[in-house]
Amino acid sequence: METHYNRFAARDVGRISALSDGIFAVAMTLIAIEIRTPASADVHSEGELWAALVALSPHLLTWLLSLLTLGIFWVGQQTQINQIARADRNFSWLHFVFLAVITAMPFSARLLAEFFSFRIALLVYWANIALAGASLYACWIYAERTGLLSEGATAPISSAIKRRIVIAQALYAVGALVGLISVPAGVVLIIAIQLNYAIAPRLPILFRL
Repeated sequence: METHYNRFAARDVGRISALSDGIFAVAMTLIAIEIRTPASADVHSEGELWAALVALSPHLLTWLLSLLTLGIFWVGQQTQINQIARADRNFSWLHFVFLAVITAMPFSARLLAEFFSFRIALLVYWANIALAGASLYACWIYAERTGLLSEGATAPISSAIKRRIVIAQALYAVGALVGLISVPAGVVLIIAIQLNYAIAPRLPILFRL
């Protein structure tokens, strides 16, 4: 009896996790590389150095924003993978789509840093976040509906994972809307939302995401 290739292709969840770690590490590195120190030929005093550092503030804010974005999505993906018993070909390709969106993060981050006062630059960055959230959500829904979850992945765990993504994306959308009025305000709001993600498990913050 002939066995179809797709029935046994790409079933190792560990390989997905390994590829993800590498892609996230490269993306984080590329974002950091975009921050360049002021040219020594243009700096001749403490005041000029300070002015040059102030001019770098859009790049520094975008670096912080992007580092938090990547960290949150890395934790989110690893949380999902820890609840997966096995993979299949479609599940692996869905994660590949998610990782493809992550590889675009250095581009959208650089665009925002270079055009920090432009609304379009912030909207492109927000679209990158939205696509990452949508693709990660699709990965979980597929795994849930096709029986790829482990026995420990209970209904409350599944609900918590889906709720976290939906609430996060809604809050990011609010940040983007604020950015239509003021790009710096929108960026600061999104950073505040992300810091809440990182700190909320330890502090009694209103929105435990």
